[in-house]
Amino acid sequence: MTRLDTYFENLKNKRVLVLGVGVSNRPLVRLLLRYGIDVSCCDKTPRDKLDAEVLELEAQGAKLHLGEGYLDGLTGDVVFRTPGLHPDTPQIKALREGGAVITSEMEAFFAVCPANIIAVTGSDGKTTTSTLISELLKKQGFRVWLGGNIGTPLLDRADEMRPDDKVVLELSSFQLMYFPYSPHTAVITNLSPNHLDIHKDMEEYVTAKENLYLHQTADDLLILNRDNPITHAFVSKAKGRVLEFSRLTEPERGVFLRDGVIWRKGERIEKVLDQSDILLPGIHNVENYMAAILAVGELVSPETIREVARSFGGVEHRIELVREKDGVRYYNDSIASSPTRTIAGLRSFSQKLILIAGGYDKHVPFEPLGPEIVEHVKTLILTGATAPKIEAAVLAAPNYRSGSPEILHEEDFYEAIRLAARTAKPGDVVILSPAGPAFDKFKNFMVRGKEFKKTVMAL
Repeated sequence: MTRLDTYFENLKNKRVLVLGVGVSNRPLVRLLLRYGIDVSCCDKTPRDKLDAEVLELEAQGAKLHLGEGYLDGLTGDVVFRTPGLHPDTPQIKALREGGAVITSEMEAFFAVCPANIIAVTGSDGKTTTSTLISELLKKQGFRVWLGGNIGTPLLDRADEMRPDDKVVLELSSFQLMYFPYSPHTAVITNLSPNHLDIHKDMEEYVTAKENLYLHQTADDLLILNRDNPITHAFVSKAKGRVLEFSRLTEPERGVFLRDGVIWRKGERIEKVLDQSDILLPGIHNVENYMAAILAVGELVSPETIREVARSFGGVEHRIELVREKDGVRYYNDSIASSPTRTIAGLRSFSQKLILIAGGYDKHVPFEPLGPEIVEHVKTLILTGATAPKIEAAVLAAPNYRSGSPEILHEEDFYEAIRLAARTAKPGDVVILSPAGPAFDKFKNFMVRGKEFKKTVMAL
């Protein structure tokens, strides 16, 4: 039997609960049904709002437990938790105390994956870094699987994977809470306050991220951002080898930026990439490249790295050029769901911008964003739940002067875009970089970004 067979055969004669029937858990439910396992799917969505795919799972034998009380009165032997559901939710704690094993689709994948895994986490840059690692390995000729928070779920594809394949995963703090596995290569791009609407505090958030490397062995590799105080502090806790990347200093072993060139330092120092070769704008993307270069190591040649750098145009919703109209360029940076991510976007341009910002409030501090907006923005258009907090941070910034930037409010998201267009003059740049999630107005940042692009294209 394959690892996948063994894993699911061991679940037979157990009562299995799947909490949350979103995209990542649906292949899991199909696998459970394929192996003849008793599975109940629990989801907050009421029956009349379910899509056809979930109803098809029910027709195949899954039991549905739906609506506001979907977590009440549950009993089971094995519980697969959706990442967005805190593992210390009272009902999950009750299940655990009752003897149930609490796990997840991603834990199952780590248990059955036959190939070495490169996994990336961080507050910012993890999607671009994961994609870059995948692109570099593919260009070098490897068979690559990209998944986790990005791409499609991989659990039901594990039987197709070979030991010499490369698996690249983007992992969030929600997926990593109480996570019992670590990958062969762990990459932490940076850490700053994030998702404090879900995590109890910053300590819990950082602790979750640390699971990416705390279960490694001496044969494994940890890649850290030397310039980020939180990630640099992980060096002393690492179980395996550590390599660091930096644009401010020269790590003892790792990758660094000097005089516009990315260098790799080990037994010797070698030139890898000119910063000017990187098509993606912004110094944060230089950091993403440095992390990716360390992750692929000697598997990818400098020639291949340079080839990818000159051609890779980035990931959708990440400082994505939508169009130029009447001399105005419009950029979609909807992925910027935190102040640090928006700061990185603002710093990517050499001119002052027209910024559309504001979104769902996840209770992170906006004070660091205020001075950056003053420095990089000429017109600030605020929309969404966090608009007052962003405005307060700008007005309190030491470098703020009345009217610089001009601050405008427009609650309607679509009208905010049209207001930006009316405000803009030839040569201007308009960027959507919200500094908050989309949940106050849209299902997720992808929907928000697509609506932005659709509106811009209709101008």
